[in-house]
Amino acid sequence: MKVLVIGGGAREHALCRSLSLDPDVTAVHCAPGNAGIGEIAELHPVDALDGAAVTRLAQELDAGLVVVGPEAPLVAGVADAVRAAGIPCFGPSREAARLEGSKAFAKDVMAAAGVPTARSYVCTTPEEIDEALDAFGAPYVVKDDGLAAGKGVVVTHDLAAAREHAIACGRVVIEEYLDGPEVSLFAITDGETVLPLTPAQDFKRALDGDEGPNTGGMGAYSPLPWADPQLVDEVMATVLQPTVDELRRRGTPFSGLLYAGLAITSRGVRVIEFNARFGDPETQVVLARLLTPLAGVLRNAAVGALGDEPPLRWSEEAAVTVVVASHNYPDAPRTGDPIEGLDEVAAKDAPRAYVLHAGTRRDGDTVVSAGGRVLSVTATGEDLRQARERAYEAIGRIRLDGSHHRTDIARKAAENSAVGEAAGDAQAAGV
Repeated sequence: MKVLVIGGGAREHALCRSLSLDPDVTAVHCAPGNAGIGEIAELHPVDALDGAAVTRLAQELDAGLVVVGPEAPLVAGVADAVRAAGIPCFGPSREAARLEGSKAFAKDVMAAAGVPTARSYVCTTPEEIDEALDAFGAPYVVKDDGLAAGKGVVVTHDLAAAREHAIACGRVVIEEYLDGPEVSLFAITDGETVLPLTPAQDFKRALDGDEGPNTGGMGAYSPLPWADPQLVDEVMATVLQPTVDELRRRGTPFSGLLYAGLAITSRGVRVIEFNARFGDPETQVVLARLLTPLAGVLRNAAVGALGDEPPLRWSEEAAVTVVVASHNYPDAPRTGDPIEGLDEVAAKDAPRAYVLHAGTRRDGDTVVSAGGRVLSVTATGEDLRQARERAYEAIGRIRLDGSHHRTDIARKAAENSAVGEAAGDAQAAGV
C-alpha cells in the first residue's frame, strides 16, 4: 500500500517513520515534507491547504491511504475532498474538525455529551469579557475561539493582560483554571469504535521549570508512571466515547485522531481542550512505543472497519523527546542557520535515539533551520531515566547556532514516579 502523508513537521516525520517500518507499506510520500522526511519518503511540493491539489496528487500516486497531519488542512476540508474522490483518508471532516477549530463548538459538544470540562463563558463584547473575568478570578484563562497555531491562549494573574488578549481575539472562551497534572490521550476512531493509544505528557513553556513564554511544545514523555492505571478506561468512558457518540448523533461523525488534553484535578478528570489530529510533540513518544503496524490501523479507521481491530500492542520501554528550537523562539525565531551533527547522531545513537525534523529545509547539501521548532530528538530506554539520558546525549552532538532546548524534560517523572507536571501548561496549550 502506498501512503501519502500531508504536512511537514516533526509529527509528520514521526508518522512517516512509523509507516516506513510497516511491512504492508510499499512506499511513503509526503507533501510538502521537510529535509528529514525527505530521507525516508518522496516529497511533493503541494499546498497542504488545497484539497483539490492534494486529491490530484493522491490519484496520481495511486495512494491506498492519505493521512492529513496538521489541523489547518483538516479545518479547511482537505480530508473531505480526498474522501469525495473515493480515496481512504485518515482525518476528520471539516465539520467534525470544528472540535479543534472552535473552542466554543467543543464546549457545546462536551455539554451535550456530559463530558467533564472547565466551567466557561463564550464572550464577544468587552462587557461580557469583564463579567467572565470577574466571575472566575485569577489565574485567568483566556482562549481564542479559533485556530491560533498554539499561541491563542493566555493563562495569567494579570487582569489587564487577560483583558487585552480577550479583546484582541474578538470571540473568546474564558474559563476556570484547572489544577493538577496534565495528560494527553490520543484515540483513533472511525466515528463509532474508539481505540485509545497510550498516554503522554508534554511541556509547553519555553524554559526549564515551566518558565518563559508558551510554545507549541518543547518535549514530551511516555509512559506516565504516576498516572492511575485506570485512567485510560475512565477517559474512554467519560470523555472519548461520549464525544464520538455525540458527534455521530449530530450527523457529523468524527473519523480520525481525537486528542484529549486533560487535567487530573482535585475534582477528577477534566478536559482542557480537544484536538482533531496527532499532537506534537506527544506523537513522537507515543509512536516510538507502538508495536502494532500503523498503516492498517489508520486505514481501518478511514474505511469504517475499526471494530475488527484488536487492542494495540505497546513496548514496555519508555520514550522521551526533546525539542531543539531556533534562536529567539517563540518570539521571532531566526531561520537559515546550518545544522551540524545529524550524521553523528545517526551513526552513534541509532536506533535508541534519533532525530525527527520539524522546521528544516535543504540548502544544497546542507540542512538549515526553517522554523521555530527545528528538531525533535527522540530516544527510548528501559525506563524514563535511561530514555532521557539517551535523548540528551544525542542533543549534545547537534550544533545549531543560537538554538535552545529545555534540560528538564521528564526529569521529575524519572526521579519520582509519583510526580506529574502541573496542568497550567496544558491549559495554556491552545490551538
